[in-house]
Amino acid sequence: MSTTEPKSAEVIAADRALAEAGAAELGFDASATEVIAWVARNFTTEQVAVACSMADAVLPAVVAEQLPGVDVLFLETGYHFPETHATRNEVATTLDVRIIDVLPVRTVEQQDAELGPKLHQRDPAACCKLRKMEPLAKALAGYRLWFTGVRREEAPTRTNTPLITWDQAHGLIKVNPLAAWNFDELTGYAAANSVPVNLLLANGYPSIGCAPCTAPVAEGEDPRAGRWAGVAKTECGIHQ
Repeated sequence: MSTTEPKSAEVIAADRALAEAGAAELGFDASATEVIAWVARNFTTEQVAVACSMADAVLPAVVAEQLPGVDVLFLETGYHFPETHATRNEVATTLDVRIIDVLPVRTVEQQDAELGPKLHQRDPAACCKLRKMEPLAKALAGYRLWFTGVRREEAPTRTNTPLITWDQAHGLIKVNPLAAWNFDELTGYAAANSVPVNLLLANGYPSIGCAPCTAPVAEGEDPRAGRWAGVAKTECGIHQ
């Protein structure tokens, strides 16, 4: 469980140095098991969190093998597909994790009343900031490290994703243990280990975000081509 106490300058400096040491030790191609083992050697379960969009639960599943009871942060934007909520609920009941719903300051209705309806259409960057980026930043403040499911094959902007890095934007270590995995490896692991998977993955949605901003992808297209389709936006801002 995270703490609301601010991290000291000494802790931040030590964690930054630890991130650099871990990146040097594991290189670019260490396995997910090796990466998570490094985290388990250096941190307690209470000091780390897993961010999960509930497109699948492979990341929390592999992390929980070595860090049982880990916090899993789910960004409850108010715009998710029913299938995403179903996956979230299945993860909560089948994996040894603790789901934390990360909520924006405003409900969708409050946002519509204050800023006008369908902000996601008029200004998707502003909507992502209010409903994803700011709530996540607040939630991460009490942790020293977070895991993400970013994979290098997902988009050209993610090709060089490191396994371990210092996340300057959030002030903690960022770990991407599945960075080298491809889509088939992800779904294959889920099938072999009975890990919950969003039903949309098998129906043309290799990358799943908020329902109004996610479309199915044609065979052979970039896996993230369906995210904010038709606008000059490829990331919500969390991983930029």
